[in-house]
Amino acid sequence: MMELFSSGRIVDVILAIIVIEALILLGLAVVARWRLPTFGMLMNLAAGAALLLALRSVLTDAGWVVTGAWLAAAFLAHLSDLVTRILAVRPSSHH
Repeated sequence: MMELFSSGRIVDVILAIIVIEALILLGLAVVARWRLPTFGMLMNLAAGAALLLALRSVLTDAGWVVTGAWLAAAFLAHLSDLVTRILAVRPSSHH
């Protein structure tokens, strides 16, 4: 179990689960025609994936630049999700 963490492989396992989750959500949206906020959901998953990759870079001593890049990517994905959610619920400007 220690090797799973020290090698960063635990992150690979979790990332595989995230990919499966994304494929299921896309399948529901496309094949089953569910009305899902697909872009926001994918950006949320991307933010989580980037945070996991930042964790992996710390576990494997990849350096602060790599970790910082993954954290920046997580922030951008989170911001995209947040903006999408805000735009979806903002009041209309019709008077």
